[in-house]
Amino acid sequence: MTKTPWNATRRKALTAAGAALALGLWAGSAAAQTAEPLKVVRIGVATGGVGSDPVRHGGTSAALAYTDGALEEEFKKDGVKVQWTFFKGAGPAVNEALVNKQLDFAWQGDLPSIVHRASDVRTKIILGSGVRTGLYLAVPPDSNIRRLEDLKGRKVAVFKGTNLHLAAVRALADKGLSERDVKLVNLDLPSAEAALVSKDIDAAFGYVGFFKLRDQGLAKVVWSAAEDSYKYTRQTALLVTDEFAARHPKAVERVVKTVVQYAHKYSDENRRVELFAQWGKAEYPEKVWREDFIGQPLRVRLSPLLDPFLVARYKDAADEAYKLKLIRKKPEIDSWFDRRYLNAALKELKLEAYWPVYGANGDLAAAL
Repeated sequence: MTKTPWNATRRKALTAAGAALALGLWAGSAAAQTAEPLKVVRIGVATGGVGSDPVRHGGTSAALAYTDGALEEEFKKDGVKVQWTFFKGAGPAVNEALVNKQLDFAWQGDLPSIVHRASDVRTKIILGSGVRTGLYLAVPPDSNIRRLEDLKGRKVAVFKGTNLHLAAVRALADKGLSERDVKLVNLDLPSAEAALVSKDIDAAFGYVGFFKLRDQGLAKVVWSAAEDSYKYTRQTALLVTDEFAARHPKAVERVVKTVVQYAHKYSDENRRVELFAQWGKAEYPEKVWREDFIGQPLRVRLSPLLDPFLVARYKDAADEAYKLKLIRKKPEIDSWFDRRYLNAALKELKLEAYWPVYGANGDLAAAL
C-alpha cells in the first residue's frame, strides 16, 4: 500500500476545505440574494406620544425623522412600508415586543435595553438618539425640599423600569442616599404629576412636564440633572435586532444614514426656533423645549455618536440594575455597540468631526 506524504495529504485537505468554504460562502450569498425581499420595516418607540393618526412626539433626531416621514420617503421607491408603533408602556412594553419578534428596530432608554440584553434578546445599539436628556426633581410649592440630600425619608415618585429610574438612583447615590433612604413610589409620569398636585407624594423625578405645573403654581422644580452633571442625564438609543441586521444590512445602513441626516440638519443653531416650533406640536409646548435646552448646544443634545460617554453610561446602568436586582446577570456592554453603520454614514456625509465627543466622565473630550 502506497502512503501519501503528510504534506500532500495536508494540501489535499486544505484544498477540499477551501472548496467547501467557497461553496458555503456562495450558498450563503445565494440564499441571501434569494431570500424574501424586504416588505416592511417595523420600528418600536418607547413612548405613547400624543394624539393619533399621526401620533406626535418630540425631543430626538428619531422623532424628527418620523415627523417628516423621512424613512417612508427613503424606502418608498422600493415599495417597503415603514411601520411605527408607539408604546404607552414605554421601554418594558418595547421589550415584550422584541421578545415576540414584532419589531426590527427599537428606540428606548438604557435600563429597558439592558434588561432585554441581560435576558439574551439579541440586538445592537447603532445610533444615539436622545443622549443627555434632562431629568428634573419637582416638589409641591410649599415644600422645604431644596436639594436631593433633603429627600431622605421622603416619599418620592419615579417611573421604575425606565431610564428615569436609573438616572435618579445614580444621582441619589452620589449625594449619599440609597434607595432604602428614600421611599420610592412607582408612578408613570402623568400619575406622578397628579400625585404631586394632590400632595400624595413629597417629590417626583420626571421630565419637562413639570414646567407646566410650575407655571401654574402647582409645583417647584428644585433640581436639574443637566445643571448638576451630565452623568445624571438620561440616555436613549436606536437599536436593531441581530436577525434583521443579518438579513437586511443595507436597510440598516439606510435607516441610520437618514436619522443622521436629520440630526445634522437640526444641530444647526440657526434652526433652533424651527426645531422647538416643530416639537411644540408634540407632547409639550414650544417654550418647554426651549427651556429644557437652555445652555446646551444642539450638537450636544442631538448627537448620534456612540462615544465613550454613552458606553460608560450603559456600563453604569448595567452595574446599577444588577445591584438593584432588576436583572439577574450583568450583560457585556462593549460589543453591544455596533458602529459600522454610523461610521459609514458619517464618512459618506463628511460629518466625522461634526459632533462633540465626550469622555466617560462626562467631560468634553473633543471641542465643539
